[in-house]
Amino acid sequence: MNIAASSTDQAQQEIAEEFAFLGDWSERYQYLIDLGRQLPPFPEECKTEAWRVHGCQSMVWLVPSGDASCMHFEATSDSAIVSGLIALVLRVYSDRPAAEIVATEPGFVGTIGLAKHLSPTRSNGLTAMLAKLKGYAAAAAGQK
Repeated sequence: MNIAASSTDQAQQEIAEEFAFLGDWSERYQYLIDLGRQLPPFPEECKTEAWRVHGCQSMVWLVPSGDASCMHFEATSDSAIVSGLIALVLRVYSDRPAAEIVATEPGFVGTIGLAKHLSPTRSNGLTAMLAKLKGYAAAAAGQK
């Protein structure tokens, strides 16, 4: 599995292909949980209100670094499934130019059926996380 895909489109395509191999949603949820377990360790000192993503039912923290040419994100959650969602989001959006992050729609969410299978609170949380991430990228790119 190529973590550093060459483009956001390629990363989203790879995610779609991986989920296409999985049968039902119990397998897909298990895969999400497994992806979440593979997230790098998150610094405890970053689990502060300043980095918290509001709008998520579970606790989520998102920390940006880098600049407009290449933004990196670290994130974690206290929920196993949400951690898996974070892993997917980071594959698509982390280590990319800020302008590309801002311009990229999260098509994989619909492609793999997440939109239909997430609870409304998780779906709202995913939307909030994407908005926060894109907000950081827009600020780095000097956009409003």
